[in-house]
Amino acid sequence: MDIYSASDAKREFGEVLMKSQKAPVSVTRNGKPVAVILSDSDYRDLKIQALRAAVIEGEQSGDAGVLDMEAIRQKAKQQAK
Repeated sequence: MDIYSASDAKREFGEVLMKSQKAPVSVTRNGKPVAVILSDSDYRDLKIQALRAAVIEGEQSGDAGVLDMEAIRQKAKQQAK
């Protein structure tokens, strides 16, 4: 993984974006990691992986309960605001 300081990442943002399409890029501030820039495809893959893990965990817990789709929609709308 390539590593850029925040100031270098700002100055070379185009290059950082290009590199992030091939592999995640780490950004540091004062020598400490503060962010990772990754491609949209990698981000979507991570989201799907996390969702699958959550579904499996819920199924294995045996305590999934009843799904109230209307309540889920309302909660999603509130969080989107």
